[in-house]
This record gives sequence, C-alpha cells and structure tokens, in this order.
Amino acid sequence: MKSRVGVGIVGFGTVGTGVARILLDNAGLIRRRVGVPVELIRIADLDVARDRGLSLPAGMLTQDSRQVLDDPDVDIVVELIGGYEVAKHLILEAIAKGKQVVTANKALLAVHGEELYQAASRQKVDLAFEASVGGGIPIIRALTEGLAANRILSIYGIINGTSNYILTRMTQEGLAFEEVLEESKRAGYAEADPTFDVEGIDSVHKLAIMVSLAYGTPVDVKDIYTEGITKLTPLDIAYAKEFGYVIKLLGIAKLMEGEIEARVHPTMIPVSSPIAQVHGVYNAIQVVGDAVGDVMLHGQGAGSMPTGSAVVSDILSIARNLVTGGVGRVPAASFQPDQRRPLRVRPMADIESLYYLRFMVVDRPGVLSQIAGVLGQHGISISSVLQQGRKEGQTVPVVIRTHQAAERSVQTALRKIGRMSFVSEPPMLIRVEGPDE
Repeated sequence: MKSRVGVGIVGFGTVGTGVARILLDNAGLIRRRVGVPVELIRIADLDVARDRGLSLPAGMLTQDSRQVLDDPDVDIVVELIGGYEVAKHLILEAIAKGKQVVTANKALLAVHGEELYQAASRQKVDLAFEASVGGGIPIIRALTEGLAANRILSIYGIINGTSNYILTRMTQEGLAFEEVLEESKRAGYAEADPTFDVEGIDSVHKLAIMVSLAYGTPVDVKDIYTEGITKLTPLDIAYAKEFGYVIKLLGIAKLMEGEIEARVHPTMIPVSSPIAQVHGVYNAIQVVGDAVGDVMLHGQGAGSMPTGSAVVSDILSIARNLVTGGVGRVPAASFQPDQRRPLRVRPMADIESLYYLRFMVVDRPGVLSQIAGVLGQHGISISSVLQQGRKEGQTVPVVIRTHQAAERSVQTALRKIGRMSFVSEPPMLIRVEGPDE
C-alpha cells in the first residue's frame, strides 16, 4: 500500500493557483478522505516570479516541466497549460511514463480526446478531466458513474458563463449585445478576445466531451452545429419575454433513433423551466436518463477555486485508486474501450424543432399572407403571429412561432422570403425547446 501520493502541476495560472491552494489548505481533510497524504511535490510554469499569494516550499516551483515529468515522487501529473500540441505532447509523455493524469483542457479533449483515451487505456493509467466541463459542477463523474445505469436521452447545458452573463444582462436590463460585451470585458467576465465564448466554440468543445461520454461514441467537433449569441437583439429578447420564454445559449444533445443530435445555439426555453432560472456567470446542465428522469446540476462554471475544486476531486479519486490498486476502474471515456460505437451525428438540416421567426418588413397589405404562403409551401405550420402597431409604409417586425418543422424546410423558406422586396433585413431565426402548443 502506498504511504503517500505525489502530485505535480504544469501550469500555474488561475486554475493552477486554485489547485495548489486547495491541496495545501485542505491537506488534513484530503488525507482523511484518501487514507494517506496527498502531497504537492512540484509546480512548473514559465513565470516563477509572479506572486500568487501562496507560500511554497523552496525548490517546488520551476520553469522546467521535465522536472515534473521525470520526478519519481510525482504519481499524478496535472496539466493546466491549455492549448493543443504542447499540452497533448506533455500528457502523452506522462502517460508513457506510467503517470496518472488530470487535465482541465476541454479544447484538447474535444479535438484529440480519442488519442488520449486510447493511450491511457493501453498504459493502464487513469486520465481524469472533471474540470473540463462546467467548472465546479461534477458533470463528468455524473455521466461516467452516477448515471451510468441510464440510457441518456438528452442533455441541455448552459456551459459558458460569459455568454450566460451577457444574456442575463441583456434580458434583465434591455441592453444591446455590444454594450454588455464591453462591460463584461471591463469587469473581467469576458476575455479581451471573447470569440470562443460568444461564438459558441467553448460550448461546443464541452458538448463534444459530454456526448462522447454519454453515448460512448467518438465525436468530431466539426459535426456539431455551432452558432453564437452575437446576432441577438433586445427586440428578440423582448418578444421572447412576451411569449413566456427566455433565451439561453445551450449545448443540446439528444439520442434520436440511433443517431445523435448535437448542437450549440441560442435557444428559447420556457421561463418556468429550471434551466431558465440560471443567471449571471453560473452554469447548469440538465440530463434526462431513461431510468432516473430529470437531473440538473448547477454551479459556478469557471474561476480559480470552483475549477480547482474539480481538479482536486480528480486528484483524490486517482489517489484512492492508487492506494487501493483500483487504477483503471472507470474507463477515461466512460465505456470500455472495445465497447465504444461510432454513432452518426445527425446533420443540422435533418433536425426538427419549434421556431421563432422575425421578419422586418415594409407594412403594406398582403405582406403577412405572402410570408405565410411561403411557409405553407414548405410544410411549416404557424402556431402564432404577432404584429404590433400598424405603420403603413414603414418597416415593422412580424413575428411568427411555428409548430414542429424540419430545419431544412425552414432555412429554404427563409431564403425565399428574405429575397422578397418588402423584407428590409435578413430574417431572424431562434430555435425553441418546449412543448408544441
């Protein structure tokens, strides 16, 4: 039986600092949970001069990641540098050396996860990544262990705190996207370059990881439809309120007739749904299992301590495995390697949904009937129409909600309507999740 478990961290930024702080401050608690000390042995980072507010033993902090990889006292390597190639090489080398690995690198896992899972399986080591999705929310362990008895029917996730913060402000205060984005940058909620957050890229990385674990299938992120929040307007948010909905950037996955629907886009959801009540930088993930029904996990999706908490939870889980000889007990990819099956990700054009459609049109007789005629020609049934305030000869919004319709048909109809002379700007489309009224 091991008398202690040694940990080495590569990457001493925001999350790395949180991990080190938890390991040091909660050392006594962690020892009681694991049964032996879990000791922080080495930390590697290019910046060794910056004050992180932690008192570290002399010699623990180094600029050379090799000192972490080569140290025989380091049992678990924690990769927190981010990015692709350097991080992938570091993880593969750690695995090749027989080290256990913890990472928070969602982008790497979404793109190169299969290679890493297979390497860990071959070397019979643990690869854990709870912090890659949802910050402090334990969704990875829920999918791989807590809900393992279930066929996962669907996943709905608010999995990007920056976008949720922006949409919350737009909803509560009626502000425009650009205004809230600039405020978010000043407040530190948005990066200087927020593209990954507001264009849905961060969310699609996280959704790809969850789909892979939930359904036991390799996933190519390029197959997941991705749409951000940059085109949303206060007008659409106001109409959503009027219909009893709120708009959230959701990652959505569904098991449909042996295929997977996987998509990230702004979505109208009923204001009464639990996930609609999640505001600010918080994340929430709702999972529906065939046995358990609805389960929702809610919490802080980023930050030094919440994300550090998830990383340390992986360290503890692996430390317990090392102490008891249970390494490899839970496959990194949730399913046994020879039991993973490729499932087709359904093309976006083939999905069916409810839709909110907004047209900016010149107000004159016959406009609504022409729009309805085109929708009808493409098999799209109208649920309700809203046109407020007649302003003949001026531009006004016409808002239509549809019954269940095929994406391909809706897109074709919108292209046709968008070319009509009375339409002043491209039509707005927002997909709706909820009951078909």
